Amino acid sequence: MDEGFWKRRWARNEIGFHLNDVNPYLRRYWPDLQLAKGARVLVPLCGKSLDMAWLSEQGFAVLGIELSERAVEDFFAGRHLAAEVSAQGEFKVYRAGALEIFCGDFFALTHRDVADCQGLYDRAALIALPPDMRQRYVAHLMNILAPNCKGLLITLDYEQEQMAGPPFAVSDTEIRQSLGSSWHLEILERANVLDDDGNWKFLQRGLTRLDESCYRLDGRW
Repeated sequence: MDEGFWKRRWARNEIGFHLNDVNPYLRRYWPDLQLAKGARVLVPLCGKSLDMAWLSEQGFAVLGIELSERAVEDFFAGRHLAAEVSAQGEFKVYRAGALEIFCGDFFALTHRDVADCQGLYDRAALIALPPDMRQRYVAHLMNILAPNCKGLLITLDYEQEQMAGPPFAVSDTEIRQSLGSSWHLEILERANVLDDDGNWKFLQRGLTRLDESCYRLDGRW
């Protein structure tokens, strides 16, 4: 899986991972993190997620990272925002008020880019990556984020042999092995969502179980 994979998905509008509403876990649990208004929140592999707009509306500064320029442009156009565009390092940066998206490779992010990020929101980043890239993703987060960072992580788990990702199955065991040494983890909610509206495509692909989990993350490294 390389950057061309995701750019082709966006070019063909194969974006079943995009939600047309704000994620209910975000609405339900983000306030419990008690981050100060104005805090900057990192949203990796953000696409054109409406969750970023919701975070901004709650008074937070948002830093999204997205590979597809089409996704970035669609996000701002969908909000009727005229973004200022500039270059920063390896990124093309789009800014409109408290909303900012770096268009480029997540792995090119540096500690300096995210030094003031106190929050992390991952709904579709970790599960978008195959196992070897997930390990690299987590390691990179640990290298660049401040140790007091807190956030929400939303994952999916199913029998991986029943379906080829993305989204990929990420088990609770993997979460605890890869993040547990650096984050205090708390499962806020877990449910089998296979029969929920909108998940019919997973039934068609042969899944017999689709567990969705929402974790609270509190940095402790």
